[in-house]
Amino acid sequence: MFALVDCNNFYASCERIFNPTLNGKPIVVLSNNDGCVIARSNEAKEFVPMGAVAFKYKEVFKLNNINVFSANYALYGDMSNRVMNTLREFTPEIEIYSIDEAFLQFTGFENYDLNEYGITIRQRVKKVVGMPVSIGIAPTKALSKVANKIAKKFSDRTNGVYVIDTEEKRIKALKWTKIQDVWGVGRQISKRLQAIKVFTAYDFTQLADEYVQSKFSIVELRLKHELEGKQRLSLDEVTNKKAIATTRSFETTITDINYLKERVSTFAVSCAEKLRKQNSHCNILMLFIQTNGYNLDQPQYSRNIVIKLPYATNSSITLSQFAIKGLEAIYKKGFYFKKAGVIVSALTPQGEKQMNLFLDENPKHEKLMATIDKLNANLGKKKIKLASQDIGRTWKMRQEKLSKRYTTNWNELLEVD
Repeated sequence: MFALVDCNNFYASCERIFNPTLNGKPIVVLSNNDGCVIARSNEAKEFVPMGAVAFKYKEVFKLNNINVFSANYALYGDMSNRVMNTLREFTPEIEIYSIDEAFLQFTGFENYDLNEYGITIRQRVKKVVGMPVSIGIAPTKALSKVANKIAKKFSDRTNGVYVIDTEEKRIKALKWTKIQDVWGVGRQISKRLQAIKVFTAYDFTQLADEYVQSKFSIVELRLKHELEGKQRLSLDEVTNKKAIATTRSFETTITDINYLKERVSTFAVSCAEKLRKQNSHCNILMLFIQTNGYNLDQPQYSRNIVIKLPYATNSSITLSQFAIKGLEAIYKKGFYFKKAGVIVSALTPQGEKQMNLFLDENPKHEKLMATIDKLNANLGKKKIKLASQDIGRTWKMRQEKLSKRYTTNWNELLEVD
């Protein structure tokens, strides 16, 4: 059996845990630079659509007493880790699906009352972390997604936990689930299915296997089997990323190439740190810069450059140098740049580096990077920087409504009278 554990209104719940006066009140959380709404509490959903542009909804926020917060990624990431670590107490088989969701697999739990076990998990997470969760349990991952929606939708009756453990429950759940709400069914596929009068998950399971595979793909056939209670998907193992990116929108538009060089260097260093963390090297670096496409009063320019590196590397020094060279190649004077980014790809394991007969990286870089990582870990992140970076500047987004980092910063710990 599989369980999908989903945190309820995760971002809003993180804010409420440390400020209980927000319980029952509408909350929205804004994206980078306070641009648009990326999360809403249930109380805010009737007033604000997902993706609403923040400045256009200022009056709506005010009129409906909606509490607005800037995205507090340090807090949300730490709270997510706490939830996932708590879930590991109940089974070693876990797949972290997103920041607020995880699949658990219950192997050898045949004699357990899984409904009671789910309630125990829910109570434990609430007690240890303070986070409300909903849990759906079923024979397959796709069905556990359906069960989770039922647990959340009818929480007053399910106590936040729903188990699909009989054929009767499976059929009833599938008939209740709209086809567009099925995990893995995108907008285009749902339109195609609705065109042939498939409106529910149950309707989908009534199609012939041959028809699904010929008209759609093996992916949709696998999903159909999952909804029928036949396991086709297992827990995914944690794997290293195949590409790593650091991209940012600037607080204001930028024309000065020297300022852009500092930003690009910092982005390259960030990518290098992520590479070292997963013990990888990269062989390709891509850099892009672009103006603000929404400001039609200014001239527009967007360009990228792909650099095949002469040797595999995860050195901050090397990647910063190539990123700056790339910027010099594509920069144009007179434009107001709003965004830039560095993406590294063609990743290879650190222990399997292909040597170059004529050109190779300074071997001192490896020890130097290890020392810098260790110092930054002990002294605080970003204390040690390259000369190409602004020593006194850390990346700062516009976050005018940022709550405290209650769990990750000593100076912002919760104070209790």
